[in-house]
Amino acid sequence: MNIWSTTLPTILAKLHELAFDYNDGEGIDFEPYQSFLSSEETLNWFKTWTGNSTVDGSQFRVFGQDGTGGYVALWFTLSETVLEEQPVVFLGSEGDRGIVATNLDEYLWLLADGIGPLEAIAYPELDPKPNPQFTEFARMNSKVAAMKAQAVLARANAAYPSFSQYIDSLCG
Repeated sequence: MNIWSTTLPTILAKLHELAFDYNDGEGIDFEPYQSFLSSEETLNWFKTWTGNSTVDGSQFRVFGQDGTGGYVALWFTLSETVLEEQPVVFLGSEGDRGIVATNLDEYLWLLADGIGPLEAIAYPELDPKPNPQFTEFARMNSKVAAMKAQAVLARANAAYPSFSQYIDSLCG
């Protein structure tokens, strides 16, 4: 796949066919996209978000947002690795950011536990409320064994402990 293709990986496209229910703040605050943002949209957003006119955001493939406009993306940081195996990150509208999952397979288990990208970063102490729809989807589509949200987040943060500092280095 061309890394600037706007076509989502099959697993992500299938996931985005499911209903993400915000449930008046008790559910997952996530609006899935049917395609990645284009390179131009990513460039414009990332320059504005970082306040740095020399960055291009080419390492991010945005595939959704929360209700405040924070983006969820695949972080293309592992060379020679397919998009599905890249880490999932959250880049919030107010500058909050973090690693959400080490890859899409583990991301499915985060959602299965009722935790979305925003919730994982903004409310790490939130008690999971397993989501039957996402649990079934993860069982049928993830290539990794079932995981609880806290395990997904712990693995992601252990694998990429300097993500926040990396983002700081890009900010103007």
